[in-house]
Amino acid sequence: MPDRPQRIVIAITGATGAVYGVRLLQILKDMPAVETHLVVSEAAVLTLHEETGWQRREVEALAHVVHKPQNIGASIASGSFQSDGMVIAPCSMKTLAAVAHGLSDNLIARAADVMLKERRRLILMVRETPFNLAHLRNMTAVTEMGGIIFPPLPSFYHRPQSIADMVDHTVARVIDLLGLEHQLAPRWSGLNGPP
Repeated sequence: MPDRPQRIVIAITGATGAVYGVRLLQILKDMPAVETHLVVSEAAVLTLHEETGWQRREVEALAHVVHKPQNIGASIASGSFQSDGMVIAPCSMKTLAAVAHGLSDNLIARAADVMLKERRRLILMVRETPFNLAHLRNMTAVTEMGGIIFPPLPSFYHRPQSIADMVDHTVARVIDLLGLEHQLAPRWSGLNGPP
C-alpha cells in the first residue's frame, strides 16, 4: 500500500470556542505529513465571525480539503475512505446528541459515526456549562462507543500569559491524542518544589 499523509477530519460546529478549530487547523497545516478535511456547520459560520472575526473562506483556506455539511455523499462519509481521526472543535450539544444517537443527518454526524464504526479516533471538544442530564448521558454514550470527550478546559500549571497560551495548550493535548508530534506547548516535567 502506498504511503499517504495522515488524514484528520476537523469539524467546527456552532458552539462557542471556534478558536479551537481554527488553531487546530493552523497547526496541522504546518505538518507536511498531515492532510486535513474540514466541515464547517452553518451555525459555526456565525460563531466564527462573532468570536474570531474570521470569515468562512479564510477558515476553509487552512484545510487541504473542504466538505459541505449537507454533502453526506462526501468521501469522509464512508468507512472505505482511509482516515486516521476526527476532531469536532468545538462540539455543540446538538452535534453531541446526534453522534450519541447515530443520527447521521449531516456530514459532521455521519463522519463521526464512521469514525466510531471503524474504531478510529474521535475527539469531541464539547462546549457547554453546566451540563444537564441529557448532556451527561450523551457523553457517556459516546465514551462507551469509543469516542473521547474532551472539554476544552484551560490548565494553569504552565502559567499561561494569554488566552492564546491557554488555547495552544488545549490544542496541544488534542494533537497528542491524534498521535502527532509537535512542539506547540510546554510539557509537564514534575514539581520542582517551593523556591
